[in-house]
Amino acid sequence: MRVRGNDYRVLEPPEKFDPELRVSVVVPAYGAQDKLDLVLAGLARQTYPAELTEVIVVDNGSTPPLRLPATRPHGTRLIRCETPGRANARNAGLAEATGDVIHWLDSDVVLTPGAVEAHMRWHHTAPYLVVTGYMRFSEAPLPAELPDDLESYFEPAEPHRWIVDLVERTNGLTDGTQRPFSVHVGGATSVNARLIEAAGPMDDELILGQDTEMGYRLGQAGAVFVPEPEARAYHLGPTMRMRHKQRIDRVSFAFVADRIPAYRWLRSHPARQWKIPYVEAVVDGTAGYESVRATVDALLAGTQYDLRVVIVGPWDGLGRDRRAPLNDPALELVLVHGHYQHEGRVRFSTTGETGFTVPYVLRLPPGWAPGEDSLAALLELSRADGLGLVNVLLDESPSGVVAARLERTASFARARLLAGPQEELDDVVDDVSAVAWVEGETYGFACEPKAPLGRRGAYRARIKAEADVARLTAEAERLRAQVGKWRDEAGTWRRTAVGLRREVGELRRDAAGLRRRLASATRTQESLRALMSATVRRALGRKGGR
Repeated sequence: MRVRGNDYRVLEPPEKFDPELRVSVVVPAYGAQDKLDLVLAGLARQTYPAELTEVIVVDNGSTPPLRLPATRPHGTRLIRCETPGRANARNAGLAEATGDVIHWLDSDVVLTPGAVEAHMRWHHTAPYLVVTGYMRFSEAPLPAELPDDLESYFEPAEPHRWIVDLVERTNGLTDGTQRPFSVHVGGATSVNARLIEAAGPMDDELILGQDTEMGYRLGQAGAVFVPEPEARAYHLGPTMRMRHKQRIDRVSFAFVADRIPAYRWLRSHPARQWKIPYVEAVVDGTAGYESVRATVDALLAGTQYDLRVVIVGPWDGLGRDRRAPLNDPALELVLVHGHYQHEGRVRFSTTGETGFTVPYVLRLPPGWAPGEDSLAALLELSRADGLGLVNVLLDESPSGVVAARLERTASFARARLLAGPQEELDDVVDDVSAVAWVEGETYGFACEPKAPLGRRGAYRARIKAEADVARLTAEAERLRAQVGKWRDEAGTWRRTAVGLRREVGELRRDAAGLRRRLASATRTQESLRALMSATVRRALGRKGGR
């Protein structure tokens, strides 16, 4: 089975297996003989076959020198490295190691009896794994001898909290995390020796952060990172990082920013150059000065500043005809080389090889120019969709297809580890990540590049945009205030309308009362008229009778 991304769950290592691989446990140590004795006693109890295990203790200049205790694995060796630093000590042990798997182990970490076997179960399943155990930090007093029941003695203990948190929020590092390499910690991690051969030893120039930096290179070499909860260990006391995290991060980040492009938050400066760029763009330098310049200039003017352009050509033997330069047969190459010779983000290569530590490689035909945000948009697409290869269709005709390629270096490294003799590498990349095609025009690629906005133009555009935002914000505030005023006036009008409705109601009631009174008066008047008429008639009748 081929692991897609970092989803190692498809591997399913068997509970029981026939051990075949040799493991070299490298233990760098400086002083603390009492802790080293306990660590070697823990290694002597491992269930993984002793004949397939070698232990190399590296004394990193201790005074007095360290010694090997009586209780230790058979064939344990003690070597000395006078150059100080964990990276130097581990590299000294690595140079002596003969195992198929390298198991890093700190000299204050005691493994539980089945820990090495739990690591090796995975390594027998696939040859490109980095397996990290689960450490717990105990403050129990150091025993004179290693107790039989480690858990009852060293508990309660604190978990390796940040690793546990990372594993839990990424579903065991399988949910597309961009930095699973962060779990490569030297305290209790094992690595296939082939991966270390491809990635190289620890960086002895670093003061701190060597484990993480090496983990990054292992990932770039194609590694899959596996957290194994059955590979348990106890750290004897808290680590220096637990005691001084902020101070350690301050020192570590100052150095690893140059070496780990994946830590984007450490590269917030908009115009800095770094030892390892985020992307390298490879351009054929033999296609003519104008074509090459159109492509390279567009790349350098883009929003993806964390970039290095690699121009490929026969630069080693390039000379200059100083008598008749216009007739120089190599004039096009001379112009390209002279134009970019002192550009810090351009390097010349005769082979086109790129550094495996660079996360992405763009291969772009000369004469085609990306838009200012084209490369940044392609990188965003690759990260979001977990793509190992993005093919950019530039032109299509009966004579063929012209395309650019954005390659994720780690995906191609994994594919090379897995590809069979007859397999196309792109097909294997599709298995371990994914492959997509996009339209170049959609992403702003063109044969006739637009004049770049430039940094000053971009600055002015930003200032204008900020001024527009401020103006629109002020206008929005004014309109909000006007709306508030209208709401207040509407409230007043509503209250006035309610009062008027009340007055109208009262007037209606008064009018009804007046109508009732008028009707009553009318009836009274009619009654009086009738009474007067009757009275007159009676009077006239009496007068006529006389």
